[in-house]
Amino acid sequence: MTANPTPATPRALRRTSLDSVGGTAWTLTALDPVPAGWAAVGEGPVAATVPGEVHAELLAAGLIPDPFDADHEAQLAWIGRTSWSYRAELTWTGGPEDHHELVADGLDTLATVLVNGTEVARTANEHRTHRVDVTDVLVEGTNTLEIRFEAPVTGAERLAAELGDRPRAYGHPFNALRKMASQYGWDWGPDLAGAGIWKSIGIESWSGVRLAAVRPLATLDGTDGVLETHVDLQWAPGATEPVTVAVRLGGDAAQAVAQPGQPSVVVVQRAADVAAWWPRGYGAQALHDVAVEVAAGTGRLGTWSGRVGFRTVTLTTEPDVDGTGFVLAVNGEPVFVKGANWIPDDALVTRLTEDTYRAGVAEAVAAGMNLLRVWGGGIYESEHFYRACDEAGVLVWQDFLFACAAYSEDEPLRSEVVAEAREAVTRLSQHASLVLWNGNNENIWGYVEWGWRTALAGRSWGDGYYTEVLPAVVAELDPRTPYSPGSPYSFVKYAHPNDHRHGTMHIWDVWNQRDYSHYRDYPARFVSEFGFQGPAAWSTLTSVVHDEPLDPYGPQMLVHQKAHLGNLKLERGLGEHLPGWGVSSGPGDATGRADMDDWHWLTSLNQARAVAFGVEHFRSLYPLNRGAVVWQLNDNWPVVSWAAVDSHGIRKPLWYALRRVNADRFATFQPRPDEHGEPVHTLVAHDDSDEVWEGELVLTRRSTGAGSTVLAEQRVPFHLDPRSAVAVVLDADLLTPADPRAEVLTAEAEGMTTAFGYFVEDTELQLVDAESAYEVEVAHAAGGCTVTVTAAALAKDLMLFPDRLDPAARVDSGLVTLLAGQSHTFAVTGPALDDEALTTKPVLRSVNDVVGQ
Repeated sequence: MTANPTPATPRALRRTSLDSVGGTAWTLTALDPVPAGWAAVGEGPVAATVPGEVHAELLAAGLIPDPFDADHEAQLAWIGRTSWSYRAELTWTGGPEDHHELVADGLDTLATVLVNGTEVARTANEHRTHRVDVTDVLVEGTNTLEIRFEAPVTGAERLAAELGDRPRAYGHPFNALRKMASQYGWDWGPDLAGAGIWKSIGIESWSGVRLAAVRPLATLDGTDGVLETHVDLQWAPGATEPVTVAVRLGGDAAQAVAQPGQPSVVVVQRAADVAAWWPRGYGAQALHDVAVEVAAGTGRLGTWSGRVGFRTVTLTTEPDVDGTGFVLAVNGEPVFVKGANWIPDDALVTRLTEDTYRAGVAEAVAAGMNLLRVWGGGIYESEHFYRACDEAGVLVWQDFLFACAAYSEDEPLRSEVVAEAREAVTRLSQHASLVLWNGNNENIWGYVEWGWRTALAGRSWGDGYYTEVLPAVVAELDPRTPYSPGSPYSFVKYAHPNDHRHGTMHIWDVWNQRDYSHYRDYPARFVSEFGFQGPAAWSTLTSVVHDEPLDPYGPQMLVHQKAHLGNLKLERGLGEHLPGWGVSSGPGDATGRADMDDWHWLTSLNQARAVAFGVEHFRSLYPLNRGAVVWQLNDNWPVVSWAAVDSHGIRKPLWYALRRVNADRFATFQPRPDEHGEPVHTLVAHDDSDEVWEGELVLTRRSTGAGSTVLAEQRVPFHLDPRSAVAVVLDADLLTPADPRAEVLTAEAEGMTTAFGYFVEDTELQLVDAESAYEVEVAHAAGGCTVTVTAAALAKDLMLFPDRLDPAARVDSGLVTLLAGQSHTFAVTGPALDDEALTTKPVLRSVNDVVGQ
């Protein structure tokens, strides 16, 4: 097909979908010999789905086992060292348009694109769209489209050799190309580097001019909303007819005229007394419809639609007497950040849907969070994710995709980085929830402290991206949104990038080397990463781990524990806080086998305890500290990890702990120096709401035994203004237990969950054994049941694990501590479950059942 040599009348863009749902039949073929044992893969083309990826295609065809199961990950390593071809035949009928472009929204990653046997493009970036003019190679009737993907592992190795190998945190040279870093394996994720047409693909046909991109930047000027809509246009050579660009904001419309060849127009509109967009907990999430239309005398040529929220965002990193702050403010209101890091929600990302994204964001909301950080070793997420955050009022901290490695600033990588960044900022800048662009994850820290400088020998490592290229792109395309060069970052020229006194910090000596009590060593201004490991839910873990007998060091269990010395750190991490797991000696058990029920319970509980300990400490520092972002909210496969919600969507004990410590009205017992400089229990209350919190605090010292006898009491009237904190000094009677092992502190007030403080660790604490400490009743109802626990003595950290009886069962609450006479009802949804099993170990657990006497 040959382009019309004379300028044609502008015509509306027509997209012909080449996705599988559009009717295009794709096949997948291995281009290299496959290893012995996998001969069926190499026997011929396999039916493929587009969008899709190789692992998912082969799994759907029944040619490989589930990569998540057992030790299949290693068995399937050959896939990453194999080149692949996606091929389709399509019937093409040309229309009146002059230009026909193949548009691939996502190719993963090193691809050669052929149309009718003619090479039309080579690509090397998973994170950007590729647009190729195919006007002169398409023919009327049957056309062949083939996309050949170079093996992702050997391709990365080739590029590393060409660019010069550079330091990185993990084995494969993921930093040599623009592909999802964590797909090459991480300390929580599998090594499943694959290939595929992972986003939509189609042919776009147009004449005269094309609507190329829209950036609707919404902000506030007093009570007025200001919408500055930037519209990019692509013109055909020789175009002679101007176009009108119209922007509709709700019921208001404005327009501008673009002359032939003009690359962009800007349309500015004001909306008086507009409903502003606020983060959750600070106001409503008002979103406003925006529609853009490009038209000529002959009619509409292109359209775009979306929603914006009017808000302002500032990041304050001013020096003060304590160092350098890090304060995010929306609409002038400083936000105390209660967040989590977000990783790709499935190691096979093409399986993610709008429902899975919305479910993930809903878990953050239900846990009291107001921010998710899209971490730099993953992807720029689907529009489904950002729309869900817009609607829920969840702030988005967006990393550019650089993580734990040094990156070349030489060509051809540099041009890919620039193109990728411009596309990402253009696409995401519309979202009200986006409040921070961040240059990288840990790379500046790595350069300073991890021995990279010697290996680099003066070569580039990414600094120019973080300090020049990326901030310039943000300043040009999304000037309303703040930029940070990295995380952690001190915002002080000569300071260490991970100095707790300045900016943001990551705390990883805790977990890796030190007890979680050392979180208190850091009066940090803002913590953007910290966490502690725990296993996935029992049903999730045992769905992929089949060791007999089950053991923390079983071969398949270790496949699903990616952290360096992870199991040893889990064991060491118990410290003096909790007892170790015993040795099971039941029928058929191997001598010396760990009691897996206790291993699972104690490591899960310790994860929750450790992270909650850190959050409580940071909250107690308010306003010195302005937030903490836990590592991590979600998993991408069944694994022992830092996640709060596992890959099957089951909330771990950590999730329930986070819901408690993220409450708007919250109190915690923290050590503060007395007049002699000795640390003593002090109650710190934090009101992170828009309303005054006042009333009476009832502080008690009680027995842990039967009756929870009150041994001392203090009543304190209190008044907290919105977004404020207060420290309450405890009376001497409360601080002088007769027997520290058998007594507990409590703090109660209207509007908050009871706070508990202890004088000793659980390994010394005297608790009544579970059988005597509480009674349990089960009541059945449609769709589930309730489990009510009534305490006769202190019942500490009650947790129900109904998934141990059925993987579909879920529970609404967890980690509940009760005093004598108090009750709590767990609501269980799912299939009918056995009463006796529901009310006994290992389904119903508590601290009492491991230290009770």
